[in-house]
Amino acid sequence: MKTNMKITRTAAPRRAVLALLAVVLAIQTDAAQDNSNSRHPNILLIISDDIGLDVTTNMYPGLVDDLVKKYGPEGLNHPNYKAIKGHPASTPVLEQIARQGMVFTNTSAQPFCSPTRASILTGLFSVKTKVLTYADPLSSNHSSLAQRLKEDGGYSTAVFGKWHMAGLPANPVNYPGMKPKQAGFDLFKGNMHAAIKTYWDWEYQVQDGQSPPNAWRTEAAPKRSLPGIEPTTYAPVVNAADAIEWITSQEKSNPDKPWFVWLAFNLAHATQQQQPSAMAIPEVTTLDDVSRKEVEACGGSFGSMNTGKCSGETLMRVMTNSLDTILGKVLSAVDAIDPDTYVIYVGDNGTPMYGRPNLDFIDNMYLTKNGRGKGTTYESGTRVPLAIRGPGIAPASRSVEFVHAVDLFSTSLELAGLTPPKTVANSAGTGTETVDGVSLSPILLNKSPAVRNPDEDYLMSETIDLQRRGAREVGARNRDYKVVCKETADNCEFFNLAKDPLEEFPLKKPDNCNAYKTGALKPTDPAWHFCRLNDVVRTKSFYRP
Repeated sequence: MKTNMKITRTAAPRRAVLALLAVVLAIQTDAAQDNSNSRHPNILLIISDDIGLDVTTNMYPGLVDDLVKKYGPEGLNHPNYKAIKGHPASTPVLEQIARQGMVFTNTSAQPFCSPTRASILTGLFSVKTKVLTYADPLSSNHSSLAQRLKEDGGYSTAVFGKWHMAGLPANPVNYPGMKPKQAGFDLFKGNMHAAIKTYWDWEYQVQDGQSPPNAWRTEAAPKRSLPGIEPTTYAPVVNAADAIEWITSQEKSNPDKPWFVWLAFNLAHATQQQQPSAMAIPEVTTLDDVSRKEVEACGGSFGSMNTGKCSGETLMRVMTNSLDTILGKVLSAVDAIDPDTYVIYVGDNGTPMYGRPNLDFIDNMYLTKNGRGKGTTYESGTRVPLAIRGPGIAPASRSVEFVHAVDLFSTSLELAGLTPPKTVANSAGTGTETVDGVSLSPILLNKSPAVRNPDEDYLMSETIDLQRRGAREVGARNRDYKVVCKETADNCEFFNLAKDPLEEFPLKKPDNCNAYKTGALKPTDPAWHFCRLNDVVRTKSFYRP
């Protein structure tokens, strides 16, 4: 076990026969040729499932209070403004990550699980990945974040937990899209489906050194343990224990070789098995006192799918707290093994509002809930928590820049000492696409306030919602304004997010955009922003001709 932080790593081989000056010159030459830094720190990317910003607002002290003030009598005077201050989950570990590094208050994602994961892996918005529903497979023609870290930075790579980018199991082809080894990962242990059967009875799928890139084996879920947690098949414990075991092995076998871990929890996603519940009461040893007492009050059975009289909101909170506790075990192990590690935590989409008993989960922050949440391009469907800690990042820092999960592609590469590409392969393998993500490292390391033009640049979230009969939505925003367009680019709502971040008061739209097209409109006029963003939807989203 190392006790000191690693200062530098280099992919260049050491040649003892060379004089010191020659070695220095060789390293400098290599760095100039590949336009990358010699230092390659570890990267741990953690993705939670179906946990929107509303569930984790304790990571953002003052956020809810500011919203109450904005929508209260002294502000927008919303009649239900008091409902903003609801009941988020208990998240002491996530709050610790926020204190140790930087949180981003305006982070968007795609409205569903697999589209967001595809955007992180490729650096592309959904129209380019062609992963627009939770059933769409990501083409294996795409180049991936893991491949670039492995090939250009010399990283060992592994993914644990939920994959959900190969499509869904179907006849005649199971998981037709990109599998983890095809994406450049050395090892995969987890599950490739959108949801597991239950949190204790699930298919454990593996791709290792003996697996062809397009093949995998399926086993019964193994029992794993963590400090303070007895052996169990509980999926998040298994995923975390597998990750810790692999990281420990890597550090022992080759301490100078950097690693990248993609750790994607299923929590707090509903399960395939719907009875007696589609949610779960986690293992009691994975809950803090706050969550244990909440479960006891509603009669849930710990370590089971027997949820008693616990509400959907309670289940979302306690499952999030379980993730938080298990995440703490992972971070404790990583900090002891090698503190030269960047930790990135992000949610994959907004909190669900399925419109069924005990499957409506938003209980904090948002006012309008029906018809919103996961699967929609409203803020409640796309706004997610994002926190990053690691070497050079000021603790307890906060960014208000508008960013997107797609940015984690370029950000991870730059944190790894590599130069992010401007173009990547398209889904057909016949050409290239311009990368949509930008690196957040200027904000993280250089105290830059912004990485995008507040008016011209945009973020885009797109969805085809199979749970709503293929409902189609596109949301596009710049720093202050947003359009939400349903079914066509002609049917849009328009919001000022700077003044109305919960999208309660749609703005009047201009009758036409002729003045924008001629250049007569300027960004000082809200109409300019509608026309600009509507043009993005018309020409850049899946609504384009």
